[in-house]
Amino acid sequence: MIEIRNIHKNFGPIEVLKGISLDIQDGEVVSIVGKSGAGKTTLLQIMGTLDKPTFPADATVLQPKININGNEILALRESELAQFRNRHIGFVFQFHQLLPEFSALENVMMPAMIAGIRNSKARCRACDLLDFLGLKDRMEHRPAELSGGEKQRVAVARALMNQPDVVFADEPSGSLDSQNKQELHQLFFDLRKEFNQTFVIVTHDESLAQMSDRVIHMADGRII
Repeated sequence: MIEIRNIHKNFGPIEVLKGISLDIQDGEVVSIVGKSGAGKTTLLQIMGTLDKPTFPADATVLQPKININGNEILALRESELAQFRNRHIGFVFQFHQLLPEFSALENVMMPAMIAGIRNSKARCRACDLLDFLGLKDRMEHRPAELSGGEKQRVAVARALMNQPDVVFADEPSGSLDSQNKQELHQLFFDLRKEFNQTFVIVTHDESLAQMSDRVIHMADGRII
């Protein structure tokens, strides 16, 4: 599903990622853990096409490679990359990032509308997802009218809207209380069971990490 090789990332003189290579299998739930500053979020952003690795100036040095479901990501032009991201990748962030002026249903529909999917089809898909996630009676509510757990479930539904190959989640339960955190953790595995969804999750939460199929430990820009 995902193959990355020789990923380096520099911010000026600081080398944040130091030659990461990693494979993620289809339908796998993988957690990436490590102390702050280990490079977890930077790696997730590069895998999710939100950032690019640093290319070595020396052509004899091994070049970076990112392959997602057979697509060579680093070979795509910006317009192609944006289209690929919209159709094949879902994101869940710590603070949900919902648009406050839109309802839960409209927020979930947004990726499909960007992809040019007709309104009726997008609406049907969004309703089904929100129903599956236990939000059937909250579809027309705006984010300010939802609890923290409900907002994050809306964000998960939005991530799933275009049936992505993989969902990348960055500290998805970091802003939730204990009960909502447990419910969100279980939701990832329910979605994997229902849709064979692949998840790559950056987390400090040990309980979520231990539930995962595999835990990847990072320190000082490397996998350990």
